[in-house]
Amino acid sequence: MYSAHQIKKEIYKPTSSLSFFDYAKEHLEALQAEKTGLNQQEIKALETIENLSSVERHSLNIWLYSFYFAGMRISDVLFTRWSQIYDGRLHYRMGKNKKLLSLKIPSKAAKILEEYVAVRFHDDDFIFPEMRKANLSDAKDVYNKIKTAARKINGNLKQIALKAGIRKKITMHIARHSFGNIAGDAIHPLMLQKLYRHSDLKTTLNYQANFIHKEADTALDSVINF
Repeated sequence: MYSAHQIKKEIYKPTSSLSFFDYAKEHLEALQAEKTGLNQQEIKALETIENLSSVERHSLNIWLYSFYFAGMRISDVLFTRWSQIYDGRLHYRMGKNKKLLSLKIPSKAAKILEEYVAVRFHDDDFIFPEMRKANLSDAKDVYNKIKTAARKINGNLKQIALKAGIRKKITMHIARHSFGNIAGDAIHPLMLQKLYRHSDLKTTLNYQANFIHKEADTALDSVINF
């Protein structure tokens, strides 16, 4: 797989039999990863699944918590503290771009939080356990803790998908794609921009375009249904 930087350096070689545009198109298409999210039925299958181990249940809680908050990034999920929850809302600053956001806590997310109240000793405690032993003054340790947690959670999600009869790949990032897939074109782009915490509306429009198929489907039907 080529990186964008590699493509810029190697986008056209004089010895290539391809034209400049064909060469660029071929390699740029390789960079475009398909964004596939779960649908409502698949989400319900996850919400109602029962035959899980305690470790799998915890991993699913992390995933659903992310989904319920519009595909919250795993680093932000793991860094959520009890002190950020008050007045029925979650108040947090997104790690990637430092945007401050306040979201109503959905009832489904509240039920997940109830499962972790028993190990809440201080308001500033992390809700989920993964970062409790991290050295927060050591960026490398924090990074490694998040990376390790993501790997374990994604491994458990793979097993959960099998048990739920879901054939699509499920990872932490798929929570964000699933929210986008279900939202489709039903939510105003400006509101989605806020929920996704995007700095640029264009980023939101480009991202959401991956999940809006209505016009293309209608166009296809108009041609072949005769």
